[in-house]
Amino acid sequence: MPDTDLGHVLIEKTDGVLTLTLNRPEKKNALTPAMYAALGDSIDAAADDPDVRCVLIQANGDMFTAGNDLADFAAANRGEGARPGQEGGGERRGGSALITALARATTPIVAAVQGRAVGVGVTMLLHCDLVFIAEDALLTTPFVNLALVPEAASSILLPARIGHARAFSMFVLGEAVSGRTAAEWGIANAALPAGEVQVRARAAAEAIAAKPASAVAHTKALMRESERYLARIQEEGSLFTAQLRTPEAKEAFAAFAEKRAPNFAAASRKEPA
Repeated sequence: MPDTDLGHVLIEKTDGVLTLTLNRPEKKNALTPAMYAALGDSIDAAADDPDVRCVLIQANGDMFTAGNDLADFAAANRGEGARPGQEGGGERRGGSALITALARATTPIVAAVQGRAVGVGVTMLLHCDLVFIAEDALLTTPFVNLALVPEAASSILLPARIGHARAFSMFVLGEAVSGRTAAEWGIANAALPAGEVQVRARAAAEAIAAKPASAVAHTKALMRESERYLARIQEEGSLFTAQLRTPEAKEAFAAFAEKRAPNFAAASRKEPA
């Protein structure tokens, strides 16, 4: 049984592994402010907990996460709330509690992904050290389709991982990537039948937890540029917040709610770069 249930995130610590389970399947595991905070706080706390040697992120239900609720984006566009993920003190150095915690994490992170992963559900994977994904999963990063920009330092991390052309197609065209393709491109370590994903991810997390902790931590630190990622997160966050309040974003959210194609040309003339 989970040790704690915080805002639709189940938290359990066993055998050196801190398991964070998204548990809002009736809403496609869309992230709430409380979920952002619970995930970010847990990842931050793992750095100082000698009983945690690896973090495992997974989800209940048939979907990893739909990312943010677009109703929250629409409210922010109207000036009725903060950018999703930053409410209630969740903003840290230009990004959400979760995003910045991922960027500076010193504890290894493993992810198990089934179904769809949208937006931050994809960009968070770029900060994980091992990712196991269902063969039939679908990854989408529809930021530009929503008149927004990438976040979580993904504008650095995704091109570095899969190349500029593939990253551009995911960001700008919003093209979906299957679990099999994600493994072929290097976003994930392996694509598996959906029923095997969490089992494989847990085995990997337990294997990491059994390794010499200091050697693992130093190796992870040598492979990452946390300060660079945090600086890019701040830059992306400023642009994201600005874009969130544009006429184009208003049109994108309205079109989504009304189940029609957006008309960005009518929403606003193209601004110069």
